[in-house]
Amino acid sequence: MLPANRIRTTATAAVTAIALAATAASPAQALGKNERNFLKGAAVATLIGALYLNAQKSRAAETQRSYTTAPQPVYQPRYQPTGEIYSRPITYSPTTQPSVSGTPAARAFNSYTLSERRQIQARLQQWGYYNGGIDGTFGPQTYRAISAYAADARATEDLNTVGGSYDLYEQLIG
Repeated sequence: MLPANRIRTTATAAVTAIALAATAASPAQALGKNERNFLKGAAVATLIGALYLNAQKSRAAETQRSYTTAPQPVYQPRYQPTGEIYSRPITYSPTTQPSVSGTPAARAFNSYTLSERRQIQARLQQWGYYNGGIDGTFGPQTYRAISAYAADARATEDLNTVGGSYDLYEQLIG
């Protein structure tokens, strides 16, 4: 639906065009066919010009409007647990792997020199057990590699003790 001021402007332009055509029609009887066609064209051009100017004004008015964003909703939990069982908030954390730095395999590995630790990792990488960087630090990848090596050597129980871990590392260095 058009706004009231736009309807009013369009109606005014149409009435003006009709009035121009009517005033030109009476002397137009004396004019030739080309002159009458010229007057019709002028009336149509006037009408189109008025409609174009009206459209320009309405576009300019639209761009000046200010828009505000709707306020963002604030979500509140529906159920608020109370009582001793729910006295502290329940937090969920992603499942984490237990730290491998405290294992006997890590303690034995870290007792070697940096060059020996790198040699162990390089040998594990050479044999296809280790994919990480040769940095001499004992992390999850080194632990997985030594565990896989121990499984293939049927010595997984050796990783449960520092002495057994030494035996595995000596096999890799020697």
